[in-house]
Amino acid sequence: MNTTHAPAPATAAVTDLNQLRVACSSCSLRELCLPAGLDAREMERVDRLVNQRRKLRRGEHLYHAGNPLVALYAVRSGFMKSCVLQEDGREQVAGFHMTGDMLGMDAISSGRHMCDTVALEDSELCEIPYSYLEQLSRELPSLQQQLHRIMSREIVRDYGVMMLLGSMKAEERMAAFLLNLSQRFAARGYSSAEFNLRMTREEIGSYLGLKLETISRVLSRFQQDGWIAVRHKHIRIRKADALHQLLGQR
Repeated sequence: MNTTHAPAPATAAVTDLNQLRVACSSCSLRELCLPAGLDAREMERVDRLVNQRRKLRRGEHLYHAGNPLVALYAVRSGFMKSCVLQEDGREQVAGFHMTGDMLGMDAISSGRHMCDTVALEDSELCEIPYSYLEQLSRELPSLQQQLHRIMSREIVRDYGVMMLLGSMKAEERMAAFLLNLSQRFAARGYSSAEFNLRMTREEIGSYLGLKLETISRVLSRFQQDGWIAVRHKHIRIRKADALHQLLGQR
């Protein structure tokens, strides 16, 4: 940066801060995120709480396993992954996170994060200081209820992954993975039928407990059957009903 530039006027800094402070009340993701269900007065207090954003470049860590709990983070844009380093040095992917998801709750019980969280693409997150959030949630029952809903959602998601890895065949795991992504994109206002995979096939395999060659084989089979179309990382779901039927759903 050229140090000869004049400093920004104070009014610009105030404007930036005000834009951050109204981020929650005007954000299109509020129904997926922490502020959902709060009234106007409560939203105003949460707006003052969320006064900082964090930008990450692809490959940068949000936090590492063992780091102390400082804040929770709401993904405003981008895509993240959580992973655990195993004793043999291999990385085990524990989850993928997109806009509207909350990160950092793995540290609430122990005060330290249990996994690494890394940006899969350039991302922006709203930072919510945990100590202030904890205090405010005691004062606002509706905020505490929403925090509990989010934690419950994470528990349900973890349970779903356990069921996925414990009882499903490779084809069923991949079908469930694609349908889950489809539903999550749809909930955020994006297409449920076409989307880009932000993660590599190796990362998908790590998450689903499958080898890379198995991931490639299953995707090829789905494409040959006309269920999906694959072009590099772009996925188009042609026959969602076939994927549901594979899982015994209608």
